[in-house]
Amino acid sequence: MSATQVLTIEADGVEVFYRGAGKKGAPVVLLHGFPTSSFHYRNLITKLAGDYRVIVQVPETRNYEYTFDNPAKTIEAFVDALNLKKYAMYIFDYGAPVGLRLARSRPSAITAIVSQNGNAFREGYGDRWKPIFRYWEEPTFANRQAIGYVTTFNAKKNQVHTLPILSLTFCSDLKRRLSVRNRRGQSRENSSGNIPSRPSLMDRPGNVDIQLDLFLNYRTNVAAYPPSEYLRGHQSPLLAIWGKNDISFIPAGAEAFKTVLPKAEIHFNHLDEIASEMIAFLKRNGV
Repeated sequence: MSATQVLTIEADGVEVFYRGAGKKGAPVVLLHGFPTSSFHYRNLITKLAGDYRVIVQVPETRNYEYTFDNPAKTIEAFVDALNLKKYAMYIFDYGAPVGLRLARSRPSAITAIVSQNGNAFREGYGDRWKPIFRYWEEPTFANRQAIGYVTTFNAKKNQVHTLPILSLTFCSDLKRRLSVRNRRGQSRENSSGNIPSRPSLMDRPGNVDIQLDLFLNYRTNVAAYPPSEYLRGHQSPLLAIWGKNDISFIPAGAEAFKTVLPKAEIHFNHLDEIASEMIAFLKRNGV
């Protein structure tokens, strides 16, 4: 099994921190999503690394406008910096609109898509979004304050508990301080194998406003639904593997992929099943 490395690379004027595992010549799988750092994917990384080169990317803090277009541009530059020409893409939660922007920009590069609670359809929104919809319709200060609870540590922790379990530890920090480098530059997590979950990381200065700005900008993703032109036109192999108890992006969002991708595969599973289903799906599709 390939050891996971902790690395950085310059892309789009940003020092991008990422974890990577697997042989350099192996087919590439990109992983990304919200709300946790790449540490959240540590168990999935090791399960995939035997057959694939796995890359999980997290841009360091940068003074730019927090819209979904901007992270998408950074990720596109990140892909170029690593000289990646072909890759399967794993899109999770907030990573979905970023990943789909990348796919629309470079459809010929995408070998397959795995969407884990990565919504792309109006049918996929649960009741938890109702106050956010009100904020979209009337972006007043009062409506902004009314959804502040979704940025709290406990809200994120409870959200993770409803998803397929990719890791046993909820971790919300996006900084490399959550990893300890050994002398060879490889990742060496703390001795317990877990990183303490700390509310202070969610409450660090500026974080709440960033999250609320992103919630408002999320309406731009909905305006582009469904992504039928890209999906119908390219018919990329797609596996939708969902947490059936997700209170934000409900199972109907997974099933909706079938409306534009008749051959899409739909599953509702947890970590071991996710890893095995992903590997089998990628192999079936020649990745």
